[in-house]
Amino acid sequence: METLIAFFRSFKTISDDEAEIIATYFQDKDFKEGEYVFSEGRVCKTLFFIVKGILRIVSTNQKGTDVTYYFVDDKQFCTILQSFNEETIASEGIQACCDTHVLAISKKNLLGLYQKLPFMTDLVNGIHQQRMLEKIRLKNAYSGQDAVERYQVFLSEQPQIAYRVPLNYIASYLNVTPQSLSRIRRKLA
Repeated sequence: METLIAFFRSFKTISDDEAEIIATYFQDKDFKEGEYVFSEGRVCKTLFFIVKGILRIVSTNQKGTDVTYYFVDDKQFCTILQSFNEETIASEGIQACCDTHVLAISKKNLLGLYQKLPFMTDLVNGIHQQRMLEKIRLKNAYSGQDAVERYQVFLSEQPQIAYRVPLNYIASYLNVTPQSLSRIRRKLA
């Protein structure tokens, strides 16, 4: 729980009493590599804070192939935001890329936390907004790049993920085949 409180405190001063209140709303959960934290086709009712590990937002395309939209790593929040906010069916899932420890809070409990500590509303929404802008910036960095350049951008922008997740997840994220990514990696080595 200390990791979560330290994360919040990096944005705002939070007293020890407020930290204790926040801690009561979150539950520890562990997921093994490959395990789904949330499966597509349902309403996502949980917000996850990654204490340690990496999650990926993933969907299955019309060909039945997994498509990785993005990765979320240590000390970040993860959910299917549109589904969570609007209570709509999610077309994406959340999968653990490696053994992952999270702190989870249901939407109902999050709203309860907002009632108890109103400043948390702006804090959490601000964090979500910051992360969305970061995701847009990353996607824009890959735009117009060939496969080799996309991999080089990935290595420079997300090195903390590059060597911790399976190659096929990275290939899916970069929109290349695993075989092509293996060739690119050999070429750049």
